[in-house]
Amino acid sequence: MLDNKGFDLWADGYDESVGISNEDNTYPFAGYKRILGRIYEFIMQRPSASVLDIGFGTGTLTTKLYENGCVIYGQDFSERMIELASEKMPDAELYQGDFTQGLVDPLKLNSYDFIVATYSIHHLTDSQKIRFLRELLGHLNDDGKILIGDVAFESRDELNRCRKENGDGWDDDEFYCVAEELRAEFPNLTFEKISFCSGILMISK
Repeated sequence: MLDNKGFDLWADGYDESVGISNEDNTYPFAGYKRILGRIYEFIMQRPSASVLDIGFGTGTLTTKLYENGCVIYGQDFSERMIELASEKMPDAELYQGDFTQGLVDPLKLNSYDFIVATYSIHHLTDSQKIRFLRELLGHLNDDGKILIGDVAFESRDELNRCRKENGDGWDDDEFYCVAEELRAEFPNLTFEKISFCSGILMISK
């Protein structure tokens, strides 16, 4: 798992690294652009939505939302990622913080129409995910939704098949979402498979 310093070092080449994997349709970023596109289209159905992005990185998704009238908040643990995203979104409220410890205090003061996590929540263990998602649900407006786009699978069997197929390329330091297991805690969770190793999970308030 990369720490904040690791992400600082990776920040300037992050978009290129993701793009190569996406274009080659390889683990872990196969389907990345389709995931961001689907989430963008969904959010844009609600004009001027307030959006909290967890682990926003360089702001690839949130910049598009920002440019189209959404009110953007974010938390990331890389100072360099925040610098890059702030250049694109000068009026967004972006904070540094380790989300394994939950939301930073300023973000706890608000509620949001959408809370988004794209390729970030896999840094949390399964128990940390459940605890954090419960916290996030408490910060949704009525009819609000949590949207998670990531390496994700419907079942543990599908995850294990993907792990086997990718061999030494599999990242054992990350904890990918398994929809059927998360539904035990969040019964209204839905999962849309996007690629062989990715999808979108949605939890409604």
